[in-house]
Amino acid sequence: MKQFDRKVAIVTGGAQGIGGASARKLALNGANVIIADIDEEASKKNVENIQSSGGSATFLKTDVSKSPDIKNMIDFTYEKFNRIDILVQNAFPVISGASRVYGDAVSVKEEDWDYGISVLAKAIYLGTKHVVPIMKKNDGGSIVNMASVHSILQEPGMLVYEAGKAAVVGMTRQMAIEYGPYGIRVNAIAPGHIVSEGLKKVWDKNPSGLKFFENQYPVRRTGIPDDIANGVNFLCSQEASFITGHTLAIDGGLTIQLQEQFGLRQGRYVLDNPDTNMFGPSAEEK
Repeated sequence: MKQFDRKVAIVTGGAQGIGGASARKLALNGANVIIADIDEEASKKNVENIQSSGGSATFLKTDVSKSPDIKNMIDFTYEKFNRIDILVQNAFPVISGASRVYGDAVSVKEEDWDYGISVLAKAIYLGTKHVVPIMKKNDGGSIVNMASVHSILQEPGMLVYEAGKAAVVGMTRQMAIEYGPYGIRVNAIAPGHIVSEGLKKVWDKNPSGLKFFENQYPVRRTGIPDDIANGVNFLCSQEASFITGHTLAIDGGLTIQLQEQFGLRQGRYVLDNPDTNMFGPSAEEK
C-alpha cells in the first residue's frame, strides 16, 4: 500500500517547477492529484507524465488571483472525489508574474500591489477558507503553503513579494493553531533559489552567474524542484503528524550563515573568477 493511497491532493501551480514536482511526487505515492494551474499546455503535459507512470492526475484550469476560480477548484475536487486530504498552495508565476511585484513603496503601482498580494496571500486565505470545512468532515488533512527565503530575509526593490511571502508565514502559524483541534495541520516551506524549467533557460545563458549563485549556498549548489517536492511529501505524510505551524527552510543553508563572512567569501570568489557575470535573472526574466 502506498503512502497516500485513496488520498486526494490539490496542487496549485502544479504544471511545472515546484508545483509540478510536488504533483508528481504525491501521485507517485498514491494520491489522486488535481493540478490547478493557469497554464493548460504545461499542466496537461504533467498530467500525461503522471499517468504514464501509473499515477492519477486531473487538470483544472485555475487562476488563483480570481476568487471564483479558487472556490471552483475546491468544489470540483470535492464533487469528483468526495474528499480532500491535501492542499498544496504554491501558485505564483515566477517568470511572468515577478515583474509585477518589483519595486519599493514609492514605485509600485497600486494595481500591481493588489495583484501581488492577491496571488501571494489572499489566494492562500481563500484556499484554506473553502477547504477546511471539507477537511473537517474527513477528520483532518494537511495544508502546505509555499513561503520563501524572502519570508525571512529581505531584498531592496521587492516590497510586494516580501510582504506577501512574510504574510504566508504568519497565516500558516495562525491557521495551524486555529485548525489543529480538527486534525488539520498547516505548514509552510521556504525554498531557496530553485532552478525550475523557466529559470534553467535563463541560467543556461549565464553559467558563470549560476556558479556565483551556487557559491552563496553552504552546500555549494542551488535547488531543484524535487528538493521542495520531497519536503511537501514529508509534511503531508504521517511521519510529520506532530508537526504543524512550522516553516521548513529548504534552502541549502542560505538563511543560517553569518553575513559578514558570507560577503567576504563572495568577494574572494569574484577575485578568483574575474570573468564571472554576477547579474542573475532580471525582473523580466524572472
